Amino acid sequence: MTAETIGVAVAQFAPTTSPETNLEVIGDLTARAASRGARVVLFPEYSSYFIDPFDASLAEHAQDVVGPFTDGLRRLADAHDVTIAAGLLERGDDVARVRNTVVAVDRGGVVATYRKLHLYDAFGQRESDWVQAGEIAAPETFVVGGLRFALMTCYDLRFPEVARTLADAGAEVVLVAAEWVRGPLKEHHWRTLLQARAIENTLFVAAADHPPPLGVGHSLLVDPQGVVTAAVGTGTDVAVAHLDPEAIGRVRRVNPALKLRRYRVEPI
Repeated sequence: MTAETIGVAVAQFAPTTSPETNLEVIGDLTARAASRGARVVLFPEYSSYFIDPFDASLAEHAQDVVGPFTDGLRRLADAHDVTIAAGLLERGDDVARVRNTVVAVDRGGVVATYRKLHLYDAFGQRESDWVQAGEIAAPETFVVGGLRFALMTCYDLRFPEVARTLADAGAEVVLVAAEWVRGPLKEHHWRTLLQARAIENTLFVAAADHPPPLGVGHSLLVDPQGVVTAAVGTGTDVAVAHLDPEAIGRVRRVNPALKLRRYRVEPI
């Protein structure tokens, strides 16, 4: 670690049906990450409330973007001088469905939001029965220590155009909040896709998952050449990597893939 690097942590835990308990765990892991030099701490998808299988309690426990959960994150961010990104169960446009949202919060409040675009109607799951897809909009980014961060959620990782739009918005670090459901080859998909998004966009990727038995765990950080620089195993823990902002420029001089491309991303 040097004075020029930016500490980024991925924090892995299993959210419960108690938002208060979830905030307590987030507080403990944030303190642990901050003590190791983290300035940005990423938590999983559905960090505010999670139940398996999904049921009507999702809508009952959904909150506004500015609400009790993000206020709790703001207090933790202020106490530890960090920016926290975490999954929020947000109120939807109707009483039956919610939005699967990720928020980034610093001591001043919410600095960026991201609403999951592609719902997990795959591998035998039907997220769209309970969740409303986010609208396609300009990415929201925020800057910490000279690095520009953007947000993404879980299944959107399988759609490379999503990460490309974040890179086009100037993102140098993509934070992926996930509940990557376990299954055959799913851990392999997780690591491969995270490394691919980093390599093809020549940027850093950080990803936080739920641990087993529901998630695959293995939250990790990847550098712009696709090298895993820090990772968690299958328990509740944090991993911290200290990102060198100059690494992106060095990699892009050698591998100018973004400049050489001949296609752009457009919504359909």
